[in-house]
Amino acid sequence: MSNWKFINKTYLYDGTLDGFFTIVFHCYSTKTLPQKIYTQKNYMINFLEQTLTIHTDIEKAKRVFIGIEKNIGYTTLYHTYYAFLSEEKNKEMYLLKYLCDGFSMGPKINHRLTLSYVLHVMNMKKRVFGECHRLKGLVRFQEVQQNLYYASIHPDNCIIEPLGHHFINRFPTQNFILHDKNRNICFLFNQNDYQIVDSTHLKIPDISEEEQKYQELWKLFFHTIAIPERKNTKCQKQYMPKKYWKDLIEHP
Repeated sequence: MSNWKFINKTYLYDGTLDGFFTIVFHCYSTKTLPQKIYTQKNYMINFLEQTLTIHTDIEKAKRVFIGIEKNIGYTTLYHTYYAFLSEEKNKEMYLLKYLCDGFSMGPKINHRLTLSYVLHVMNMKKRVFGECHRLKGLVRFQEVQQNLYYASIHPDNCIIEPLGHHFINRFPTQNFILHDKNRNICFLFNQNDYQIVDSTHLKIPDISEEEQKYQELWKLFFHTIAIPERKNTKCQKQYMPKKYWKDLIEHP
């Protein structure tokens, strides 16, 4: 990135992917890179830093989206999306350098793992995708009302959207609430549309009586078929990490 100029500014944005793509548009058009990027929500005021708020522009974000797919490839778009869901510090700077270099280099950017920011993007994508894949088999939905199901999760990364789309495809005729308790957000689906909302003041109904009966039967079955002599806690934790147990019915 020898043709790019680093400027002594910190960019602030709203934390959305469209907001980040707006930053990419701004940087690519000016051939400048900021020192840091923060979300407005997480930024701690520092009077020694010069800040610039980049307001989300949907049209500019769409142009970047199309530009990535056309010039760097769908694979790069895929990597960018999953890496953006990571909670890793400085993820925006890694992604910004990855994309800006990608517009010059094309799809070959994905093979330049000797570049630290490319390697960071690949590692972030791998961790986020891996957690999403793992939770697809660990999420436990519970009936709270007739044809309304609820499940809570505590993921390390913000994977509620791809996870929610997975369950839409799997249960297209089922209304459900997927609750990320680490971030206080819910993915709501009503068979026609979905939305992601703040769950701070959302009241979740108690499970139904019939659901309670099924849970008791499941726990009885789970503990009955277990063979104490073949218990392998280490193997169990490898495939079902203990941090996820709080959301499993079979683990109190």
